[in-house]
Amino acid sequence: MMSPSERRIRRRGALLLDLVRSGSDPTETAVAAQRAPAAPGQPAVEAAVAELGRLRRLRRLRVAPAARAEQSRPGAVISLDHYRSERRLAPGNPLLDATHPAARLLVVGDAMLDRYWFGDVHRISPEAPVPVVRVVRQDERLGGAANVARNAAALGAKVALVSVIGGDEGGARLQSLLGDAGIDSGLHVDATLATTVKLRVIGRQQQLIRIDFESQPTPSVLRAKMQDFELRLAACDAVILSDYGKGGLTHIGEMIRAARRAGKLVLVDPKGDRYDDYAGATIVTPNRAELREVVGRWSSEEELTEKAQALRARLGLEALLLTRSEEGMTLYLEGRRIHQPAVAREVFDVSGAGDTVIASLAVARVAGLDWGEAIRVANLAAGIVVGKLGTAVVSREELAAVL
Repeated sequence: MMSPSERRIRRRGALLLDLVRSGSDPTETAVAAQRAPAAPGQPAVEAAVAELGRLRRLRRLRVAPAARAEQSRPGAVISLDHYRSERRLAPGNPLLDATHPAARLLVVGDAMLDRYWFGDVHRISPEAPVPVVRVVRQDERLGGAANVARNAAALGAKVALVSVIGGDEGGARLQSLLGDAGIDSGLHVDATLATTVKLRVIGRQQQLIRIDFESQPTPSVLRAKMQDFELRLAACDAVILSDYGKGGLTHIGEMIRAARRAGKLVLVDPKGDRYDDYAGATIVTPNRAELREVVGRWSSEEELTEKAQALRARLGLEALLLTRSEEGMTLYLEGRRIHQPAVAREVFDVSGAGDTVIASLAVARVAGLDWGEAIRVANLAAGIVVGKLGTAVVSREELAAVL
């Protein structure tokens, strides 16, 4: 005789299989089945279907044009048509002019390999109420700091990447993909390190699980990387420091000071709560969760502005850019703020969106755009990339179409 827990698993598995066969998304149906009542029969099915509809409504971000960026309400997503009616960049702007000298960017940080296994889902495992994925295709992409470099290169920049990899198959693939993207890679090999790899399993265009492989680099390799950074500094216009918390930016304070002494723009994509390490940078680009970890919660826009400006002033930053997902992004400068509402028809995948933001922001600033124009470019680029699956890039042509 089956135990009560075994019967619940059997019923939920059967319910999930019925929903998958009906064409429903496997990830959403798994959640819906877990939340549905355990009682057998039609009530459970109806409850799961209702839960499925609720999850889908939460995942979709509807478009609602607004008259002005500053009047956007939280949760609104502004259509691209609204932006096409706004002021465009002047014809011949160097950001879009392929004949203009390319921006020279030095990207430093935690490079990683993003792997994707795509498959079909037709049944539920008899071992647990989870989908069984039959893998039919595999893909590999640059991730982390390497994805920042790839995004900048896609916008026409000349990019050098300094990072640490392991002496393993993942590191070799990372090196190969960087070469394919035309990126000058200064990858320092640490024989004791496992190259950071993120493996995502995708069924019916939805991520079912992510598996991470990673370890920390040794101090001697990090010191060699710092020396390489100093040698490459003179040949760049701006430095992007992409911190994913994997240990590759142990000397970030030294890097910021060296770059600022050399008169370079320094853009930092932060991680964790040690923001004093970023003091003296030109700009830091946290998302809401990252900023909340440092300054605490806020209950109003006024309180948020006060906290963001206090952090910007304490760290000696020229600017602080807060990326706010469906609320767009807000730039804090001395004495003022600039807000851009989100731009997306429908969010498909937010993986690597922060990489696109900081890369496009750097390219725009080096091209001579002011802060207001630069964050508009970054916002539009982010709106394009979240409509793509996985870590992806925005081309110069795609960006020109919406500017």
